[in-house]
Amino acid sequence: MPEISHKGKKMPESPIRKLEPFAEEAIKKGKHIYHLNIGQPDIKTPKEAMDAVRNHNLDVLEYSHSAGFESFRIKLAQYYAKHDINVSYKDILVTAGGSEALIFTIGSITDPGDEIIVPEPFYANYYSLSTQSTVKVIPVLSSIETGFALPKIEDFENLITPNTKAILICNPGNPTGYLYSKEEIKQLATLAKKYDLFLISDEVYREFVYDNAEHYSILQEEDLHEHAIVIDSVSKRYSMCGARIGCMVSKNKEVMATAMKFAQARLSPPTFAQIASEAALDVPESYYTETVAKYQGRRDTLISELKTIPGVQVCTPRGAFYCIAQLPIKDANHFTKWILDSFDVDNETVMLAPAIGFYSSINGGKNQVRIAYVLNRKDLKKAVHIIKLALETYPN
Repeated sequence: MPEISHKGKKMPESPIRKLEPFAEEAIKKGKHIYHLNIGQPDIKTPKEAMDAVRNHNLDVLEYSHSAGFESFRIKLAQYYAKHDINVSYKDILVTAGGSEALIFTIGSITDPGDEIIVPEPFYANYYSLSTQSTVKVIPVLSSIETGFALPKIEDFENLITPNTKAILICNPGNPTGYLYSKEEIKQLATLAKKYDLFLISDEVYREFVYDNAEHYSILQEEDLHEHAIVIDSVSKRYSMCGARIGCMVSKNKEVMATAMKFAQARLSPPTFAQIASEAALDVPESYYTETVAKYQGRRDTLISELKTIPGVQVCTPRGAFYCIAQLPIKDANHFTKWILDSFDVDNETVMLAPAIGFYSSINGGKNQVRIAYVLNRKDLKKAVHIIKLALETYPN
């Protein structure tokens, strides 16, 4: 019998989606599930985006330019300018989601066996996409005790080898919700220049910052242009996860020219999704402020409710819409299956993401879960109440 590839065998399962069979069985039993496992916003997609697709006047659904519509990239450059990020539309490559932007980035700057240093815990697909490219993820551990702040720069330096090509961060972070400060970004920028590394920043949650904090992009570092690559997406910002539109942004012309060859190989990003995404950029500023206020309220509710549960450790995220909670259990992987399969309160239960899937270190996050606060505050209170009763019942 023919064998599958070593790469295929090494590809990890999604820590978010692997529990779907347990959820399906729970639904068959008539249970209602509060989904805290996945970052699917319940915010309505902007009417501007939906109307643009409904009212199109296309007669032929043609290929677009491999880099994406020029009109879309020009509007993206204008959007970035509002955030003190000065780039040209020529510095932007439209992709099929942020994931493809990361694939193009890794493909453009690494060879098999090269290494990328990533603060851990990290977005699970960083590991998957690196595995696809036969690149090694080298974790540098952050901890719940420090609120998942940037590890010491010496910890990064100790991991740098001749095979190190880049440092990759998510800012604000998925799964931790940590927002890197301007000072922390400058520390990373100095390190990237010192060792001639690329600094990749996944900034898809740029708008989602709380407590009057400000997001600081690596592209705001004027002397980092040859090193800085930003990954972005419309998925969370405009509640358009299904559009699968993202972009790669860099002022490094050689990197962008190389990425363009990858873009040409996949022909072009999807036309209707670009139409919707371009129109979404026309939303008024109130859309962002109202959405962020809604998520900050949900965060406050979630954190305050979690802190009432004995033995639960959680820190307050300052960005994105996730947090890591450490539970008074030994194995969150088992607990997340058990709460779906064997526990309910009035026929309601909760779906969580075991945090072990966001670590590459052995047993990292074994007693932690990632929670996405994408439900309304009333449902979040119900969900946390169920978790509290489950922990009281769970045969640890």
